Amino acid sequence: MALEMRQQLKMTQQLVMTPQLQQAIKLLQLTRLELQDVVRQELEENPLLEEAQEAEELSETELLELVESEESPETSLESFNEVEAGDETLRDWDSYLDGYTYSSGEQYRDDEDRPSFENLLTRRGTLTDHLLWQLHMGHFSEVEVCIGEEIIGNIDEDGYLRASLDEIAAACSSDEDAVAGVLSRVQEFDPCGIAARSAQECLLIQARFMGMQGSLVEKILQDHLKDLETRKYKQIARDLGVDFNQVLMAAKIIGGFDPKPGSMYSSEDVHYISADIFVYKVGDEYLVMLNDEGLPNLRVSPYYAEARSSGKVDAGAEEYISDKVRSAVWLIKSIQQRQRTIYKVAKSITRFQRDFLDRGIDFLRPLVLRDVADDIGMHESTISRVTTNKYMQTPQGLFELKYFFNSGLSTSEGDFVASESVKNRIREIIEKEDTHKPLSDQKIADMLSGETVNIARRTVTKYREILKLGCASERKRHF
Repeated sequence: MALEMRQQLKMTQQLVMTPQLQQAIKLLQLTRLELQDVVRQELEENPLLEEAQEAEELSETELLELVESEESPETSLESFNEVEAGDETLRDWDSYLDGYTYSSGEQYRDDEDRPSFENLLTRRGTLTDHLLWQLHMGHFSEVEVCIGEEIIGNIDEDGYLRASLDEIAAACSSDEDAVAGVLSRVQEFDPCGIAARSAQECLLIQARFMGMQGSLVEKILQDHLKDLETRKYKQIARDLGVDFNQVLMAAKIIGGFDPKPGSMYSSEDVHYISADIFVYKVGDEYLVMLNDEGLPNLRVSPYYAEARSSGKVDAGAEEYISDKVRSAVWLIKSIQQRQRTIYKVAKSITRFQRDFLDRGIDFLRPLVLRDVADDIGMHESTISRVTTNKYMQTPQGLFELKYFFNSGLSTSEGDFVASESVKNRIREIIEKEDTHKPLSDQKIADMLSGETVNIARRTVTKYREILKLGCASERKRHF
């Protein structure tokens, strides 16, 4: 087969993802705190982008003159338009310039309004600090202190020792007997059960601390821990030759022990959710407001605009200023478009889920991305990005935007009920059941069917597992 070269004309369409378009898409799915970090970084890197004061803003005419000669095909509105077909707002370039500055966050007019430094500088005590304090307050020799510090340094956040005796002995140039002696004393520290090498040892330490040496509790922990985990109480009673009720009483005592004694000193910071949207009921209508706290006013610096218009800059500076102007203007426009899109999506969700806002989770409506996309004239992918890690504060509580999108189950009356409502009903049924005779998944399905919800047993099982609720045998309580 002979090979030959030919020229062929071919017309194709493809989406060219410029850096500006990638930035716009990225900003759309960022959380508000992540957006603050992006803005802060851009303020540091772009000298033409600055935070504006209330009466110091470029006029719209000045901004238009500044970017008119710098707009290139790669950053034109047509290319930005290709990211989300169907978004009418993106097709209007001038709409980006309306109110181009960004709403400001909280500002303190007086030092008395600022939070105190004590609230900013306090440090939470850690498990290591607590154990080291006890070590240095005890009667230990220098060698024992060295071994004790090595032991404490190898205790994880749950309170378990994650190093072997020979490893600690090698690190301290000591022998294992000396390490074992110090370890037994460290295991007497507070919290009880600390420095154990397994869950079994942790529970045994706590049992012995309560004076239960040689008791049924200790025997169960030593020889029948697996049976205890699977709740084989009758098997334990037969093996130990004791009464069944005695085993139940011992299991109840063991259930009061803490398998993770170090968790109370966890150093993990609590992450509070800050709402991106607030929904208030005013009369018979719901008002949607965006949370702009923490985001500064952004503008293009007038100093560089005046310097360029006066002709006092050379060609190299002119090119640099032009590039930074494009970057600053695009960021401002992208942030504005992000806020407008979030507002439109939140407004649409509020219309669809009005019954939920009025009456609670039992009236949550089945909703998919396509419904909101058709309602506001945007693409489904845009709705998906907007609802990622965004939260709405409503009269019913704080919810992620994705919470309002869920599938539906049919009812015997021909209507549909949201899956989240069914999950909530399953949780309520399980919470009210007799723990000595828990309901099976089939029984729960029958109860829901009696409430006109058509649901199969396997669906109940799936929803129960999503809710992290155990099966009937796991929920059963013997005492």
